[in-house]
Amino acid sequence: MEKPKLKHLKGTTTVGLACRDGVVFATDSRATMGYFVASKQARKVFKITDTIGATTAGGVADTQSLVNTLRAEAGYYLMREGIPIGVRASARLVANIVHAYSLFPYIANLLVGGTDASGPRLFFVDLDGALTEETMIATGSGSPVAYGVLETEFREGMSIEEASPIVIKAVRTAIKRDIATGNEITVAAINKRGYRELSPEEIKKLA
Repeated sequence: MEKPKLKHLKGTTTVGLACRDGVVFATDSRATMGYFVASKQARKVFKITDTIGATTAGGVADTQSLVNTLRAEAGYYLMREGIPIGVRASARLVANIVHAYSLFPYIANLLVGGTDASGPRLFFVDLDGALTEETMIATGSGSPVAYGVLETEFREGMSIEEASPIVIKAVRTAIKRDIATGNEITVAAINKRGYRELSPEEIKKLA
């Protein structure tokens, strides 16, 4: 059976950076249907566990389903094993699900990142279920613009505090150049103390 062409993954910008003390994510909040802005308050970054988060790009139903599954499996793992699931195991779980449905695909790209016993880790899961570990990654239609900022300003070994203005600038720059990226910016920082989303006031101070 010929694999369907994926024509619906058109909007958004999500950014993730692996820092020396954790992982920082930033996303926009616009959901589009072609040239129609379907929502100005779409959530694209999610808490999975106390020390793991994920960002989503693609079909809303598909990405929500994957996030819900990942949260449920992480909770089940904790109950069964008595310890939290690791970052790589979480990312591998999503990748396996996406790959298993590759003939009838989930229209979704995910970033899964956080901290565990091995330190800060960041993974990219693509449409086919391929899994890669990254230090710096952007997804969505605004990612080429975002990469222009990331490649210029991010350096490995930065702290979350140092990297947060960079992810905000990357998404803000994409908003200026990509019609499918827009409205508000959401930022989540994850370190060994837990998952935290920055307030709009904190984001404005860093912008």
